[in-house]
This record gives sequence, C-alpha cells and structure tokens, in this order.
Amino acid sequence: MAPTATQRLALLLLAVAMPAAAVSASCAGEHFPQGRTYVTCEDLPSLGAALHWTYDASVPSLSLAFVAAPAAPGGWVAWGINPAAGGGMVGTQALVALAGAAVSSSAPVVRTYNITGYAPLGKASTPIAFPETDLAADVGGGGGKVRLYATLRLEMVGTKKVVNHVWQVGSSVTRGAPDVHAMDPENLAAMGKLVLADGAAASPIAPSSSGDGRGDGSSSRLPSSGQSSRAADMAGVSPPAVVGLAFLGFLTMTKINSKS
Repeated sequence: MAPTATQRLALLLLAVAMPAAAVSASCAGEHFPQGRTYVTCEDLPSLGAALHWTYDASVPSLSLAFVAAPAAPGGWVAWGINPAAGGGMVGTQALVALAGAAVSSSAPVVRTYNITGYAPLGKASTPIAFPETDLAADVGGGGGKVRLYATLRLEMVGTKKVVNHVWQVGSSVTRGAPDVHAMDPENLAAMGKLVLADGAAASPIAPSSSGDGRGDGSSSRLPSSGQSSRAADMAGVSPPAVVGLAFLGFLTMTKINSKS
C-alpha cells in the first residue's frame, strides 16, 4: 500500500531531524566558557577527540581548544604540532593537560613538552618551538572530557598551509608527570594533517614502517560568533526546533502504527 500524506510528512520530519541531531553531538555542538569561540572545528578520527581553532595568518597564530576524555579518570590529554616533514610523535611540540596533577583546584594542569624520544616525560614543562600564551584547561562537555586551550605563534611554520598534528590520551599521572599511553590501534592512529587556513581535511598520511596509523577527520566551518550546527542551518531550523520536529515525527509514526 502506498504511504499516506501523513506518513510521508512523518518520514520527512525524521529525515530532516536525524542529520541535524547527529551534528549537534559532534564538535559543532560544543560550547565553551568565558566567551571562547573558534572559526573552525574538526572531529578527529580517533580517540573521540575534537579540535577547534582560529588561524590568523597575519601574525601567524593559532588559537585552539582541544577536547578529549582521558583514557581513565585522573589521566591526561595532549595535542601538538610536529614541524618535521614526516610527522609522527617524535618531534611533536606538545600541549598536555593533566587532570591527575591538579592539587588545589579541579582544573587540569597544563604543561608543554618537546617530544624528543620515547622516554617517559617528567613533571616539569620543557620549552617548545612555538611560543605559547593563554594556556588553560577545564573539564566540561560531558563524559569527563578535558578541554585544553592555548594560543600558539607559528612563525616557525612560515607560509605552510598544512601542518602535521598529533593528539593522545593517557590513563594516569604519577607524581605530576604523565604516564605512558596505551599502544592500541586507536592510539597509534592519533595523528594527521591539519589545514590551517580553511579547516578542510587533508589526505590521510600513509602508515609508517613502524606500524603507526595516521588519518584525518572531516571538518566543519563555524561562524566566529559561536558554535552552530551545519545540518540545522541547512534545514533552516535551530537545534531546539530540530528536536521538536524529531519528536513530532516519532509521535506521528507511533499513531500511524497503532491504527494499522
């Protein structure tokens, strides 16, 4: 039997609502405190992480928020740029937020590390190649996620539009120093290419001979005034309206099924 007009309307409402609801759960749905906003965000392809950033080529500088959940409560999250052509972990200029190092407050401690090898990192920061300001971190967004904030000056990058970036999560902090992260496939895949200027995803990096997987994620352009859902904008409705449409579609389908 052909679908009735009511059934077609219900299916249309669900078709509009479902993509928008998915986007609202992605990086585009993230909201930051203290008026922090970023032009671009990207859901990274591993570890459930996301990166939000604004790139100013005239300085050049990169203002960013990296969002991820530590591998366990009291662990750590990290993000960084590797200026070396081959990318990878060694050579990364890293920012690390240590949830397990907080003593007097609930805010994670932020440190910088120049990753020169595979030895465990210490308690003290080490200088990195990119001068950093506005280092901060908090816990928010649900799921125990840590949000790491920073602004980096990228003179060393020069006119490059694409840089290698690396991210990671760990499960524990010992005496103020991050412990070694897991070596699961998802951890080894936590690196890729970041397009500074427009946020478009670059091609994945081929796995290295050491077995490190590399990849990239899809990105979303966001207005500088704050985070918004592209799917909701394209549909011409706000996220709250999307929820209402989805609920209306569900009720309509339930009513139809009860009569059939």
